Amino acid sequence: MRLLISAALTTLAASSSLASEATISIDVPQLDVAEYHKPYVAMWVEQADGGKITNLAVWYDVNHKKNEGTKWLKDVRQWWRRTGRELALPVDGLSSPTRAPGTHQIKFDSASKPLEGLTPGKYQLVIEAAREVGGRELLKIPFEWPPKAPATGEAKGERELGTVTLKLTP
Repeated sequence: MRLLISAALTTLAASSSLASEATISIDVPQLDVAEYHKPYVAMWVEQADGGKITNLAVWYDVNHKKNEGTKWLKDVRQWWRRTGRELALPVDGLSSPTRAPGTHQIKFDSASKPLEGLTPGKYQLVIEAAREVGGRELLKIPFEWPPKAPATGEAKGERELGTVTLKLTP
């Protein structure tokens, strides 16, 4: 009997976490500069103490001939040092082209990569942007996973990134 209850609770916990979603909204600002280049952007989730990393996305010049777009990924320094240099790029489902100025939204659910491996706990969303002939910026938004109730976190960049919003739904 105890085994059946335990199995039922495990199934219930798994099914409730399967419904969890994370939506990230990123504003890439239009800068008034002589030579504008779209930023390279990396997004990842790390444990609150800076531990284990789960990559979410990396936006760079994936269409550059002979995969030369990867050459400048090391300018996204924190991401590169923590996890980027270990990856064989492009990575299916992770790599995508840089984005033009505007607001961009990406959505993840707990039943699919990359969030399926997150255990319950405290984390932070980290977004880093670097731009050729420009600057570099890093933003962090703390959160708990899985969400018990709808939650929203926000961080505002000063130059390379605008407002970044994380919306979590159970």
